[in-house]
Amino acid sequence: MNDKVVMPLWTFCLFIVVMNTTMFNVSLPSIIGDLHISADLGSWIISSYSIGYALSTVIYSRLSDLVPIRRLVIIGLTTLGLSSVLGIFAHNFHLLLLTRILQSAGAGVMAGLGLVLASRYIPTPRRGAAIAMISAGSAMAFGLGPIVGGLISEYFGWNGLFAITCLVLLVMPVLIFLLPKEQPRKAAFDLTGAILLIVNAATLLAAITGRSAVWLAVSLASFGAHAWHLKRKQQPFISPKLFANPGYGKLVVIGFCALVLNLGNLFLMPLALANVFDQSALTIGLMIAPGAILSAFLTRFVGHWIDKYGNLRFLLLGHVLLVAVLTLFSSSLSSSPLVILFGYVVFSPSFSATLASLNNEASQLLPREMIGSGMGLLQLIQFFGGSVSVAVCGLLLHVQRNAGPASAYRHVYWLLLTVSLVSLGLVQWYRRGKARAASLG
Repeated sequence: MNDKVVMPLWTFCLFIVVMNTTMFNVSLPSIIGDLHISADLGSWIISSYSIGYALSTVIYSRLSDLVPIRRLVIIGLTTLGLSSVLGIFAHNFHLLLLTRILQSAGAGVMAGLGLVLASRYIPTPRRGAAIAMISAGSAMAFGLGPIVGGLISEYFGWNGLFAITCLVLLVMPVLIFLLPKEQPRKAAFDLTGAILLIVNAATLLAAITGRSAVWLAVSLASFGAHAWHLKRKQQPFISPKLFANPGYGKLVVIGFCALVLNLGNLFLMPLALANVFDQSALTIGLMIAPGAILSAFLTRFVGHWIDKYGNLRFLLLGHVLLVAVLTLFSSSLSSSPLVILFGYVVFSPSFSATLASLNNEASQLLPREMIGSGMGLLQLIQFFGGSVSVAVCGLLLHVQRNAGPASAYRHVYWLLLTVSLVSLGLVQWYRRGKARAASLG
């Protein structure tokens, strides 16, 4: 595989897929107003895509152990493209929500198989740079998405956002032609386990967002059923063997926290700029863009630095900077919109370096036969963290709807700051464990 051509094309498609989240972030105030829905209900426009994206990511990753990557890409991008065409005509909440769920069912193919492709076909000395490129594509989308979303919403309405995602249908034939040809492999696919995983995630998210004891009971029952299934199944969808290495479990939790911080922040920034400082959608996009542009510029350097100096230095440095930015936001958010602008200039490249080093560390930790399921589960937990974060942030803002906007946003940022400190502690714990294992080995 010519990774110098394939990986940039893959990153472009991933850029479109991830931007499909951030475009709607900045347009969320307009959607809430046009459809006459509450902020916590509007958060489902973001969180439904994120959780569907996460679930489809792990399913595509697991299927890559059995089905050729090219075939999965055709299925995923076709689903994403056609559902985006439907979204252009979505003019009520229920159809919009359905379209977002259908989009997410196809979108996960890019995130899930990108890391599998890099882990399977790119040599270790160049793998860090390739994974950093993928992470930078995501980071750039997180930042440039608001500009694109702001421009389109300003002049064409938020339904026009779906037209951008249709671009994957144009890139798909070229990408399919360049991908390596693989033969299907005979192995069992645990359909029951996959369904249980979807039920686990969906019911838990419903319990959190709806503050529902009924959904919580259903979710706990589904987790119990999944645990019973894992004991009986010889080749389960999610293998318990993944957690035989305690380091993998720590990386999973760190990844969860990282996406809590990123998607929570991206959900809050546009709303804070709109509601506290009365900024337009276009202005919001322009204020968030510099961080994404800087992150993209630093990509080639960060990837080579990770390959040269190791993952753990950048995992730690990224966390320290994330803590610093969230401390600033939780204490000084209401003083000026420039606080958000300059804060995100630091936040975006810090998150990109954190995610690249985390994913690269996991790819080196996992044995080859578990790359598909292991990287897929890692991304599932990451994006589930983002979904939960958006839902909880929307819920907390709704609960504080009678409080002053500036105070409400600061309180939610305090929660994100707490998560960042917990994650930093886990990074230190992982580093000490790896150093201890190296000294004993």
